[in-house]
Amino acid sequence: MRNLKLLKSLGSSELQGLGSPQRFCVRADSGSLLVASQFSITEFEPRTGQVVCEASLTADGFLPEDGSGVVVGLQDLAELQSACLATAGGDVVLFNLNTNQLECVGSVDSGLTSMSWSPDEELVVLTTGQETIIMMTKDFEPITEVGIHQDDFGEGKFITVGWGKKETQFHGSEGKQAAQRKTQVQPAVAWDDRRPRVTWRGDGQLFAISAICPQTGARKVRVWNREGVLQTTSEPINGLEQALCWKPSGNLITSTQRHPNKHSVVFMEKNGLLHGDFTLPLSRDQAKVKELLWNNDSTVLTVWLEDLTAGEDGHVNTYIQLWTVGNYHWYLKQSLDFGRDPQKAPVHVCWDPERPLRLHVVTYNWTCFAYDWGWTTERSPGVDGSDHAGVAVIDGDKVLVTTFRQSVVPPPMCSFELQLKSPVNQVTFLHRPKGTNQIAAFTVDGQISVFSQDSGQAEVTTDGFKTVSRPLVLQKTFRFPVPQDEPLALRQLLWLQDELFLAVSSGLLPTSSTLLILHADQDAGDTLAVRSRVEVDGVVVSVVHSSQTGTVAFQLEDGQIRKLLWDCPEPSAEDWCDSSGCRISFPVPCVQTALCSISGAEYLLGLTDRSHLYAGDTELASNVCSFAVCDDFLLISTHSHTCRCLQLSTLTVKGLQAALASDGGQNDETLRRVERGSRIVTVVPQDTRVVLQMPRGNLETVHHRALVLAQLRKWLDELRFREAFECMRKLRINLNLIYDHNPKVFLENIETFITQLNSINSINLFLTELREEDTSCSMYPRPDSGPAQTQPTQKKVDVVCDALRSAMESMDPNKFCLSVLTAHVKKTVPELEIALQKVHELREDPPEAPGSVSAEEALKYLLFLVNVNDLYEHSLGTYDFDLVLMVAEKSQKDPKEYLPFLNMLKSLEPNYQRYTIDKHLKRYRKALVHLTKCGEEHFPEVLSLVKEQKLYSEALRLYAADSPQFKFLSCGYAEHLMEQQQAEQAGLLLWRCGEPVRALQAFTISSSWRNTICVAQQIPLPPDQLALLARDLAEKLTEQRRYSEAALLLDQYAKDCEEAILALITGAVWEEALRLIYMHNRQDITETNLKPALLEAVNSQMGFLEAQVATFARHRNRLAVVREQKEKARLDMLDEDGPDCPDAELYSEASSMMTASKYSQSNSRISSRSSKNRRKAERKKLSLKEGSPMEDRALMHALGEILTTVDKMREEIHSLLKALVLFQFDKQAEKLQLAYEETLQAVEAAVPEVWPEGPQSHHAPVTGPNSTANSIMASFQQQQRPAASQQDAETPAAPKMRNGVKWKLSILKSARVVTLLLHSRGSNSINPVNVCL
Repeated sequence: MRNLKLLKSLGSSELQGLGSPQRFCVRADSGSLLVASQFSITEFEPRTGQVVCEASLTADGFLPEDGSGVVVGLQDLAELQSACLATAGGDVVLFNLNTNQLECVGSVDSGLTSMSWSPDEELVVLTTGQETIIMMTKDFEPITEVGIHQDDFGEGKFITVGWGKKETQFHGSEGKQAAQRKTQVQPAVAWDDRRPRVTWRGDGQLFAISAICPQTGARKVRVWNREGVLQTTSEPINGLEQALCWKPSGNLITSTQRHPNKHSVVFMEKNGLLHGDFTLPLSRDQAKVKELLWNNDSTVLTVWLEDLTAGEDGHVNTYIQLWTVGNYHWYLKQSLDFGRDPQKAPVHVCWDPERPLRLHVVTYNWTCFAYDWGWTTERSPGVDGSDHAGVAVIDGDKVLVTTFRQSVVPPPMCSFELQLKSPVNQVTFLHRPKGTNQIAAFTVDGQISVFSQDSGQAEVTTDGFKTVSRPLVLQKTFRFPVPQDEPLALRQLLWLQDELFLAVSSGLLPTSSTLLILHADQDAGDTLAVRSRVEVDGVVVSVVHSSQTGTVAFQLEDGQIRKLLWDCPEPSAEDWCDSSGCRISFPVPCVQTALCSISGAEYLLGLTDRSHLYAGDTELASNVCSFAVCDDFLLISTHSHTCRCLQLSTLTVKGLQAALASDGGQNDETLRRVERGSRIVTVVPQDTRVVLQMPRGNLETVHHRALVLAQLRKWLDELRFREAFECMRKLRINLNLIYDHNPKVFLENIETFITQLNSINSINLFLTELREEDTSCSMYPRPDSGPAQTQPTQKKVDVVCDALRSAMESMDPNKFCLSVLTAHVKKTVPELEIALQKVHELREDPPEAPGSVSAEEALKYLLFLVNVNDLYEHSLGTYDFDLVLMVAEKSQKDPKEYLPFLNMLKSLEPNYQRYTIDKHLKRYRKALVHLTKCGEEHFPEVLSLVKEQKLYSEALRLYAADSPQFKFLSCGYAEHLMEQQQAEQAGLLLWRCGEPVRALQAFTISSSWRNTICVAQQIPLPPDQLALLARDLAEKLTEQRRYSEAALLLDQYAKDCEEAILALITGAVWEEALRLIYMHNRQDITETNLKPALLEAVNSQMGFLEAQVATFARHRNRLAVVREQKEKARLDMLDEDGPDCPDAELYSEASSMMTASKYSQSNSRISSRSSKNRRKAERKKLSLKEGSPMEDRALMHALGEILTTVDKMREEIHSLLKALVLFQFDKQAEKLQLAYEETLQAVEAAVPEVWPEGPQSHHAPVTGPNSTANSIMASFQQQQRPAASQQDAETPAAPKMRNGVKWKLSILKSARVVTLLLHSRGSNSINPVNVCL
């Protein structure tokens, strides 16, 4: 649904010469024109109006001096820096563009009728006056010469196997005679120039020749290959004309055919068969087609026409038409009328070889025109709901209008057509707010026709259908008084206000333009007068207007941006500047522009023909194929088959760049996938619809998630719940967003929500979709500028259900009965009993209000929401047998299943009945409560139920503490605890319920010696048995390394002080042992046991410290080696693959990925094992075996354990040092203190090395003689990457040292100094400082 819009036109009349031009071509490298006449060949630069070089063709005799010579071909040869020219006299001439020399490279005596070079300029085909073809290389070496007219069909001759013959096919109403009827081919028309036409396929492998057949006098097309071998011959085509052109991208050959009732452009396949056509808007004998030309990207077909009938002045009219195709329909997009002046008629037409949409025309009076077109979509510029989202498509003398707000009509159909008297070249919508549906069409005859809606209301047809899209009606036609000396003198038409237009025309100089502000003439209302002119130094290529701000901006061909101050007495143009006053320009010219507001500042967006999107001088994206601005949103479609929708008010220009550069997350509402090659046609204002056009021409409407959510948020802010609900239901948006968008506002306006929905089904649907997830954070994240909502402390589903239920019950409980039931059922813990009770109330007391819900309907609805078995069980749990029967009757249950059971229950005592029901429903706690109310005769059942379901605590609370039942339950509970290895708690229960003997056994088993002694003395036990019990307990405590407690029992209850002292010495409780020694006056034990134990402890601690230090050093050294090896492996891998290797980040982790991946594969089944096996696997994972996958982490773990063990020895060492000093073992104490201090310092000094502060993956930049560029770059890149969370979690943390614990003895320091002094007395000098110390 695009139109061709003229961006700029360049007309140059400075070139003059003898005779008239006959041929011209465009130089691909410089863009200059090579023009050949019957006297000379000239290179002309139309931008400057200068003649670059010129050479005479008559001086050397290539053309006769009388001017009768004819140039039949002209081609620029970029590789040879020459131009090749062929004359009708038979000469092939090379014009060297560097030396301006002419050279004849060949001559044909019979003359030449045409010359055509292959697209790759490797071959040239010449047709001679003897109807032959000469094929030569680019060096003019002959390849072959064959006759044009061949009797053979060619190598591609069709093969017939006997069936499918024309004689056996169905011929319709013509009958079988049609099979024998011979096709009569009429001779070529009289105006045919009889010259052969040669055209090449785009890849240069085939070429076609259209020539007059000598036998029939009609034209026939033959296709030849690159070697000059005939491939196919076309079928006889009656009325085939001279024009011939091969579509560059495809296998279709284009020509024209004259039918008895129409004039058509036809397409042939390479096998010569017809393949489609379209009809020219001409009568049969109105005009002749001189030439057909395709542009180089095959998007535009040029038809060069000339009237057959002369006017009153005896001259004929000449015009050029540009056609495009979409969805198999051909559109006439542009018409260039050159008038009847023969001097202004085109002599030759061609497309630019480099720019696909630039057309060159040279007239007989040496005037050169260059027209540059661009693709544009003419859409209505409105931003409010009154805009119909109209799109206008030019199709000859009709404008096809589709209003997408009412309906989506695929092209070539439309909502309505606007018929005009002559072909349309430009169309524009009114840019005044509330009037953007009006259209103005500028036709080729210089008139502007204005269409608008009539004031009538929507009509209802007789069959009951309503007209939703009324066609526009012609209101007025304006004539343009300024004479148009050339085609398309006005371009870039804008309709600013009622009867106020803006247009662009060429300036006085080729590099200038004039902006014309046109308004209706007061004297002649149907004539447009020029109110003001604004001269611009530069060629204006686009003009755009913002209906919101009134800004008019235009772009020059070099990318400069200007602003037109049009709404003032003297309009003027000024530079476009940013907020700091700096001029803003596009880096390259843009073919599509639009004004928008980004973060409050106005920007001009531009899209180049290379898919680069700019905001001023800032590039936003480089893969954009179309874009549209709608209100506050920018929508773009990309070549990566996505459609982005960005809210401009929430983003800066840099934010736009970042958003367009990102790939989008999982819930990114700004991004959605679209079909390959989709282009944006329009966006319906104040709606969610985006209309896309596919490459083949069909339309597709999508509701972009960003637009949908923005519209929903707007509706929810305005409390328009009905519109939001309908949109969400239609577009499958989660209904939780209604609450999650703003919970506080929703709860405050919940009655408004119910009133607007006013539908039981809608409310039920909303309730059934409720879930705890906050969709405004997960599924539909708020924009960055949106405020974050505070989450309520209660569960969301319960809050909403309770609020809705309360509001509906207060408004109309009868009307909203089903919704109230839904609110009960959908809570986190379904309130089925309450719902069933309400159904029961409906059955007992049916409401009389009209439209109320009956109990049967409510129950049926409940069965729809809840599983029938669950509902049956919950009804049974209400102990209401009427309700149970009602549910059972509505279910599919067989009465034989439930009636016997219900009858049995009715026969039971009420409490036992409820016990039976609760036990059936597995509600054992309730069953226990009811069973305890049934009397003492059922106590055995209570015991059985308690033991089966482990309900001891609940049962104990139901009986008095002095009751026998309480004692029985306590004993049973104690037995259960004994089985669970909780003997101490069992002893407490037995003790309090009066079972001291059993309690004593339980306390003894649990080693709870204090409770054991208490119970033993309560019984009471004899002294000898008490002493024996104390010894047994002390033995158990000693096994558990509880030496102090064992010593207390032996001393106080067993009355054995020696054993108590020995237990304390064994447990290294030196001070307590010394206390007992002196208390019991057993100093002999000091010499026999205590001092030897102290010395043995010193030796043991020294040996242990030495072993720990050695192990620590070994692990530390090994860790350094492992880390060095893995760092080297990582750098080697990076050096091989380079820093941009996608696996580079993997090798930056602390572990070796090769071995780790092997390990992970071998342990992939661990997750399914038990926790015990998982712990075992983890221990196996951290193996200290050299070369294991996790050796570095295992070493760190082992080093951490050593450090922790050494640190925990502070208290033990401190106690031992005090005992040693007391008994004058100073040397041993000093040695132990020094050894432990050195050990602490050694392990503490190694902490930064073993456990570096930063993550393991953050390496310092690696430099040095062994580094490479790749490894250094990768090292710097690794510094910027965050470590993986999994790696951080598995890397052991550094243990904390308890440096605040005081363990050293200062007296050992003084003693050490004094000792050193005593040893130095033998010397002659004594240091006085040390003596003072």
